[in-house]
Amino acid sequence: MNLQILVLVLAIVLFGVLAFKQMSALILAPLVTIFVVICSKLPILDSLKNAFMPAASDYVTKYFLVFFVGALFGSVYQYTGAAESIARAIAGLCRGKFVAPIIMIITGLLTFGGVSGFVVFFVIYPIALNLFKEANLTRRLIPAAISAGCWTWSMSGPGSPSIQNVIAMDNLGTPATAAFVPSLITTVAMFLMIFVWLEMRARKFTKKGYRFIDKSLKYQLSEEETAIDENKDLPHVAIAILPIIVILVLFNIVKLPVETSVFAGVALATVLMFKRVKGINEWINVFNKGASDSGVAILNTAIVVGFGGVVQKTQGFTDLVAALKDMSMPPLVFVMITVAVCAGACGSASGGMGVAFNALKSTYIKMGIPLPYVHRISAIAAGTLDTLPHQGAQITLLGICKMTHKEAYWDIAVTQIIIPFISCGIFIVLASFGL
Repeated sequence: MNLQILVLVLAIVLFGVLAFKQMSALILAPLVTIFVVICSKLPILDSLKNAFMPAASDYVTKYFLVFFVGALFGSVYQYTGAAESIARAIAGLCRGKFVAPIIMIITGLLTFGGVSGFVVFFVIYPIALNLFKEANLTRRLIPAAISAGCWTWSMSGPGSPSIQNVIAMDNLGTPATAAFVPSLITTVAMFLMIFVWLEMRARKFTKKGYRFIDKSLKYQLSEEETAIDENKDLPHVAIAILPIIVILVLFNIVKLPVETSVFAGVALATVLMFKRVKGINEWINVFNKGASDSGVAILNTAIVVGFGGVVQKTQGFTDLVAALKDMSMPPLVFVMITVAVCAGACGSASGGMGVAFNALKSTYIKMGIPLPYVHRISAIAAGTLDTLPHQGAQITLLGICKMTHKEAYWDIAVTQIIIPFISCGIFIVLASFGL
C-alpha cells in the first residue's frame, strides 16, 4: 500500500479508537489532524490555520441555521410531549406485535418530520423499553431499532429535511426530491429490509431464550428504570403531527428553504402547545436548551469537517482518489465509495458529505453523472460507514440504552451499514435503466 494512503488509514483507525474511548471531537479532530500533517510533512500551524479552520468555519456558515432551527423544533417537541404523543399513538397500533420494527417506524417518522435524532433518542428510549418489556423481548435490539429509524430511509429518502439532503441540494443545485422514482423505490426497499431484519432477529432471540430479563447483559435495569407514566398528560396526536405536516408541505411543495420551513414548524408548534410549558421563563429555557444543543451539534460536526479539509490537501488523498479512478468502476459506484469512505473517516454522515463535496464535486461533475443521481447516492452512501463503532451518536445511544457494542452493535451494523450498501446497489441498478 502507498505510504501516504497508509497514513490516512492509520488516521481513521486512530480517529475510531479515540472516539470509541469517548474523547471529545473538539480534541480528537485537531489531534488526528496534526498526526496526518506531521506524517504528510506539511507545516503544522499553517495547515491548521489555512485548511483546518477554513473548512470548519465554512461548514458552520453554510449549515448553522439548519442545525439551529432543527434543534429548536426538537426541544419544543421534547418538552411539550408532542414527540411522545406521536410515539405512543403509533406504538398503540402494534398491540405487542412487530415491536422492534414499530420503534424503527416511530423514530423514522419523527426524524423525517424534522425532529433531531439526539432528541429522539431520549424521547423514544423509555417508550421502547416499555414496549419491549410488555412483549418480553430482549433489550439487545433497542439501539438498532431506534438508530435505524434516525439514519437510514428517513435521512436519505426524497423530500427529507435532513442535513444530508440539504447538503446535497446546496452543493448540486438539486431539489429535495432529486431522482424521485428510483429514490422512492430504494427508500421503500431499505425500509422493508430493515423491518424484516429487526422482526426476524426479535423472533430468533426469543427462540434462543433471550427475553426482556436477561442476566447475561452487562447492565441490569432497576424497576424504576422500566417504569413509565401511562397517565401522563400529552397533546392530542393530531395537534402534535400538524407542525410536521406543515414543515414537509412548505419544504417539498411550496419549495421554501429548509430553514424557513422548520422555523414555521417551530412557530406553529409553540402556538398550538403554548400552555403545555408553564410560563414565559420556562419557554425561554426550552429555547435555550435547543440553541445550546444546536451549538454543540454543529461544532462537533464542523470540527470533523476541518479534519477533512486538511486530509484533502494531502498526497495520500490525491493518491487514493487516483487509485479509485484507475479501478475503472462505474461512476455512481465511485461516488458511493468516496462518500462512504469520507463518512467513515469522519464518523459523521453530514461531515463526510461535506468533505466529499468539497474535495470531489468537480470530479463527480466531470464524470458526467446526472446530478440528481449524485445527490441521492451520496445521501444514501453517507449513511453507511459513518456507523462504524467510533461514531459518537452510536456511543451516546448505547450509553442511554445501557448496552455494550458486543451486545448490540451487530444489528446496528446490519441495519445501518450492510442494508444501506445494498440499497445503494438497488439505486445504481435503477439509475442504470434511466429511471
